[in-house]
Amino acid sequence: MKLTYYGHSCWQVEVNGKNLLFDPFISPNELASHIKVEEIKADYILITHGHEDHVADVERIAKNTGAKIISNFEIINWFAKKGIENGYPMNIGGKCKFDFGTLTYFTAQHSSSMPDGSYGGNPGSFIIESTQGNFYHTGDTGLMMDMKLIPLLTKLDFAFLPIGDNFTMGIKDAVLASEFIECNNIYAMHYDTFGYIVVDKMAATQAFKNAGKKLSFIEIGKSENIK
Repeated sequence: MKLTYYGHSCWQVEVNGKNLLFDPFISPNELASHIKVEEIKADYILITHGHEDHVADVERIAKNTGAKIISNFEIINWFAKKGIENGYPMNIGGKCKFDFGTLTYFTAQHSSSMPDGSYGGNPGSFIIESTQGNFYHTGDTGLMMDMKLIPLLTKLDFAFLPIGDNFTMGIKDAVLASEFIECNNIYAMHYDTFGYIVVDKMAATQAFKNAGKKLSFIEIGKSENIK
């Protein structure tokens, strides 16, 4: 697998020859101003919830690439009304097999509304199981006991966790979340984009190290291969 970070909570994961793009918020993000959105590849766009900082570039990228959107029923319907009809609706607890692997739409503790204020359904997260490895994208969430269910469902190779606090988990809770999900390889997200969520990267890295975990910060626009 190949991971590419586009800032905030937006990750591209290349798995089994397919490009999965999570929560594209790129063009409004000053930290990602060097990223050319029109050059981003996507076979699927996975949306955890409806907030602007997770859907800002969905329409643009979906129309440019023809990617299939995967999210909850309400979000899929909202984009369908905007002319994006290549959507696949799911809901909490649902599981489906795709050509890249099996996806479980898992819970998240957050809120969700669309950029126009309309109802965005329940926020969610994604567990991906594939022949190349298994991973978890939490979306925006606070620490929750539901995370303890994940090791009963699958063994994770890595996970994307928010660490910025204020709107999501902070560093301390993210460390505990990594223990709940029994995953030692964590990639940081949802930090530094706004003044509310600026973090001390050295302190965060040390906190995870003290817990026997590895926390990675990937520079926006850079990639990493997962063996």
